[in-house]
Amino acid sequence: MNYSSTTDKNNIVSSAQAISQGIAEDGGLFVPMEIPQYSKEDFQAMLALDYRARAKKVIADYLTDFTAEEVADCVDNAYTKEKFENENPTPIVSTKLNGVEMNILELWHGPTSAFKDMALQILPYFLTKSLAKKYKGKEAVILVATSGDTGKAALEGFKDVEGTKIIVFYPQNGVSPMQKCQMATQEGSNVDVCAIEGNFDDAQTGVKKIFTTQSVKEKLQANGKLFSSANSINWGRLLPQIVYYISAYCDLVNSGKIALGDEINVVVPTGNFGNILASYYAMLMGLPVRKFICASNANNVLTDFINTGVYDRQRKFYTTISPSMDILVSSNLERLLYIFSDGDDKKVKSYMTALKTEGKYEVDNTIKAKLSEKFFGGFCDEESTKQTIKALYEQSHYLSDTHTAVAVNVYEQYVTKTGDTTPVILASTASPYKFSKSVLSCIIPEEELCSSEFDMVEQMNKITGVAVPKPLAQLKNKTVRFTNVTAVEDMPEYVLKVLGVE
Repeated sequence: MNYSSTTDKNNIVSSAQAISQGIAEDGGLFVPMEIPQYSKEDFQAMLALDYRARAKKVIADYLTDFTAEEVADCVDNAYTKEKFENENPTPIVSTKLNGVEMNILELWHGPTSAFKDMALQILPYFLTKSLAKKYKGKEAVILVATSGDTGKAALEGFKDVEGTKIIVFYPQNGVSPMQKCQMATQEGSNVDVCAIEGNFDDAQTGVKKIFTTQSVKEKLQANGKLFSSANSINWGRLLPQIVYYISAYCDLVNSGKIALGDEINVVVPTGNFGNILASYYAMLMGLPVRKFICASNANNVLTDFINTGVYDRQRKFYTTISPSMDILVSSNLERLLYIFSDGDDKKVKSYMTALKTEGKYEVDNTIKAKLSEKFFGGFCDEESTKQTIKALYEQSHYLSDTHTAVAVNVYEQYVTKTGDTTPVILASTASPYKFSKSVLSCIIPEEELCSSEFDMVEQMNKITGVAVPKPLAQLKNKTVRFTNVTAVEDMPEYVLKVLGVE
């Protein structure tokens, strides 16, 4: 299987090259040129498999230049019981809120307590094998822009991986204290972390600019290095996320929640659009999904886009208690536009150019119709997020983080508006302990909160009885290694300095 760029379909590469590069030379995103098709019989066969075996099946069908042994090595090393707490790394918890039943897919049982682990534990194995196939002897420089979770998950996945160097940029005032502590204390000889003076979109734009600046690329090439990405613009990040939707469907069938062939709805708290896009790819493969419910926080650019067809990033930016969704430029939407325009790369390029130059674009009526048919967009403000955390805990004793609460709230909105009670998979993207102050203040009076983040972790554990993930509990005594801050315009110079490249 080959991959082409969303903005130049004549730019065709293998999966190994797509993963190694991360992004196309023209700035477009790599997409598969065909989609594997799964029949009801294929799903029937997967019912008997565990998560790892299902992952091997899906991944092998997309990475056709990898041998079966290479795919198995990637999967078996990434999804161990030691890393993910139990045999199934993505358990489903069924609960109710105000009488509405939900199947919550917990994607945060990995080493950094966020859903990004599902992709970023396997991406280093993809990348090192891809480099050996296409760029033998070169060092991969992984550049990451993060709104909180991707950064730590990428750092943990790539730490001390031979042949790689990873540099993470995060908004100085745009992550939770726990997320900041996770990154600032990161171990590993090949890692570097730097805050930027700006928001996530500034960091993401800065990283993408470095990728496409010829003079910087030439300096790396002269020093035996090449850029790659661990953000969800890299197909190697998106592919593993397809797996958990297919696996979750099989788990629902096995538990008797649904019958094989039944439709489901999917709800995702959405920032950069990669997680929900992965579920859309699963549908294209044969997963029977009726509706994709895209949940946003106060930065509701995606809600407006789904409802109007106009993507307008020229709006007030809100720093919220769900910081991983504090995004106004959702990069992976570009891939959906490519699908909805039937692979019209010129059309996609015109939209992306308009977004850069004018700050907005409007899709045509055909794309608008496809959007409204398959997607529902809703958003949830700060107060509603807090009320949802409180209500879910009081009614079901289920402790939700601030992002999952946004998804729960928007799903309630959807059911109220449509009456559609199709069984649902709702993606839970982070442990509540990553946002202890925000979550704890929803269930006890604010004046009773402990003074420090780590004391709040212990306090929440005592009150709720919910176990603290080991990786977060161990942070308390770790040494801070990274305190650098840079202006957005100085990011290229920072990267070259860290790499020791003149």
